[in-house]
Formats: sequence, structure tokens, C-alpha cells
Amino acid sequence: MFVGSLAVDLLLGDVHSLKEKRAVVKPIVKELQRKYGVSAAEAGHLDLHRRALVGVAVVAADAQHCVEVLDACERLVASHPEVDVLSASQRLYGEDD
Repeated sequence: MFVGSLAVDLLLGDVHSLKEKRAVVKPIVKELQRKYGVSAAEAGHLDLHRRALVGVAVVAADAQHCVEVLDACERLVASHPEVDVLSASQRLYGEDD
């Protein structure tokens, strides 16, 4: 069993309040969950209205599948024109970790 995690640090475009931030981030999180069956949430920068950290986790039987799903999730987030990806980092945990 392998667990993969992805952290995507985002800069949001024309956002002036936390309410507007939620209107941008929440649909991205829901799309990740629906399209890829992953656990996803806004996990950081909660008090900043132009920044967001989206966390994604996936569990799979093999490491390659985890990496493929996380890569697809990163591409999906980056495809949204209303956000700029500042950084993205993946981690993979195996049975020995």
C-alpha cells in the first residue's frame, strides 16, 4: 500500500475577500474529489485572501498509480486560469515509512 500527498501553493487572481477566495478554491477542491476520487481540502493560508494551499491525498496499491493521480491533480489545478501555481510538492509514503 502507498499513500501519496500533493501540496499546491496558489496565488489567486482578482480576489478581495475570503468569501471570494472560497468561491475560487472550493470548486477546484470539489472537482479534484469528483474527477479523481482523492481526498482534497484547502489546507493552508486560511487567513490570506489571495493565497491558498490545496492539499491532496491518494491511497493506491502501487507507487506509480499514486504518482500518476497526483500528476493529473496538479495539471488540473494549473489549468484553472484564475489561479497561478507558485509551487507544488509531492510525497510518497510506502509500507516501510
